[in-house]
Amino acid sequence: MTEQIHKRLTDEQVKMILERYLKNEIGAEQGMDLLGLKRRQFFKWVKRYKEQGEDFSIEFKRSNEHRKISEAIEEKIQDELKIEKALIDDPSLPVRFYNYSFIKDELRKKHGEEVSLPTIIDRAKKTVFTYQDQKRRYMTVR
Repeated sequence: MTEQIHKRLTDEQVKMILERYLKNEIGAEQGMDLLGLKRRQFFKWVKRYKEQGEDFSIEFKRSNEHRKISEAIEEKIQDELKIEKALIDDPSLPVRFYNYSFIKDELRKKHGEEVSLPTIIDRAKKTVFTYQDQKRRYMTVR
């Protein structure tokens, strides 16, 4: 697999190739070869270059804004897990397992927070809300 285009070429080089293609100095096949792109991606870039003009850039910007959840959300998850644990521990109720989807829905309804199910399950495993059985699977029962 070839190196990514933003690592191989500069903005100016890509702009020059796209500009030469738009002026019919080079063909589409030659432009695709120079940029190392397939047909569909090449024409997406041509369209984007036409729309953006001089503002066109191939720089890649990664967004890390949703990688971690705040301490406040952590506490809310713990609170909801405690409520669910109380239901499981109550012998008069038929509840025997955690309902992680319900916890997720409660976090959305009560607090307006979107948390993934794997995050909730991970937090339950890291706390005393679960235990491991002999088969090394995490159990969330009475």
